[in-house]
Amino acid sequence: MALAVPPGGTPGSAPPAPEPALAARPLAPHRRPAPPAPAVRVVIVNFCQWKNTARLVGQLRRSVAVRTGEAEVVVVDNHSPSHPAARKLEKLHGVTVRRFGRNLGFARAVNRGVTEGTGSGRRRSRDGSDWVLLLNPDVTVADEFLDDVAAAVGRVTAQDPSAGVVGFRLRNRDGSDQASSGPYPTLGRTLGGLFLPRSRRRCTHRPEPTRQPVDWVTGGCLLVRRDCFRQLGGLDESFFLYYEDVDFCRRAAAAGWGVWFDPALEVTHHWPLHARRVPAPLRLMTRHALLTYGRKHWGGWRARVLSAVVWAEAGLRQAWAAVRGDWDAGRCYAQLRRLVGDVSAGREKDARRRIRYAAAFLDPVAAEQDGRTS
Repeated sequence: MALAVPPGGTPGSAPPAPEPALAARPLAPHRRPAPPAPAVRVVIVNFCQWKNTARLVGQLRRSVAVRTGEAEVVVVDNHSPSHPAARKLEKLHGVTVRRFGRNLGFARAVNRGVTEGTGSGRRRSRDGSDWVLLLNPDVTVADEFLDDVAAAVGRVTAQDPSAGVVGFRLRNRDGSDQASSGPYPTLGRTLGGLFLPRSRRRCTHRPEPTRQPVDWVTGGCLLVRRDCFRQLGGLDESFFLYYEDVDFCRRAAAAGWGVWFDPALEVTHHWPLHARRVPAPLRLMTRHALLTYGRKHWGGWRARVLSAVVWAEAGLRQAWAAVRGDWDAGRCYAQLRRLVGDVSAGREKDARRRIRYAAAFLDPVAAEQDGRTS
């Protein structure tokens, strides 16, 4: 009797075992690659100048670098009154707005804008830009300005691989040259500057078209390599407003970084300090900055002489305010005289309290220039 032969088998062989079913593997979730870190982060510190800030941001966004993510803009607001422009800026691609509940001062606000991540959730970008560009709200720039900044970085670093700080040429509203760099302040230069026009007391005009190393460049348009910024710990927050740029450049040079003035790129700075009135609260700010700088970098008898000069100046201005019946100014100058003692003794908390007192009067002063950069 013939044995049955299964298909594909041999007589007497067992039927083939079924192949085990393949275990279903979960599909890996599709992840988009992280966007590249921007090459430049622009930080704008706004204080009661929303119109100017919005205008500047609009000009910056005309650069290809912003549209491609190679540059980003961070607006840090120092407790300005609410404004419709703020809400519009928050909705723009490539723009982040940080608002604080009190006036932090320029140096502290810059440090927050440089070090904090941007956006929230899936829009958060990494803190990895190669360079940081500080711009004042009352600055206007040409189309594709940030694209030109990238080219300028290439030129400067090719000449000096250790370049850490770069300043560009500033223009006045009428197109004339605006001094934007200078030598380190000394007691002699500071006192001698009282006999010079306000535009030349700290800065030096550089009409020559050549790139050159300098002692310091103004913070109104200041390009800083992030590694340099990180190494130095950012701007010194003991400065509330003014002189933090001079101090930073001085520390950068001491750490081996190059500080350069590059006139190949220029911006228009509409309302520099020397072109504005200086009411008592703002004068208190400028004197605090000078006293802080003198105590930090001069010390000894030079700092004591400066303190005596500022104390005497405050007394004379306080008396003149009383003659005019300007009691608010008189109280500010009284605070300035006490501030001299606070800075000299290193009482930073007391000095900060007097600064906050003066800052409460600055809203209308800052708002005078808003919308006037056209």
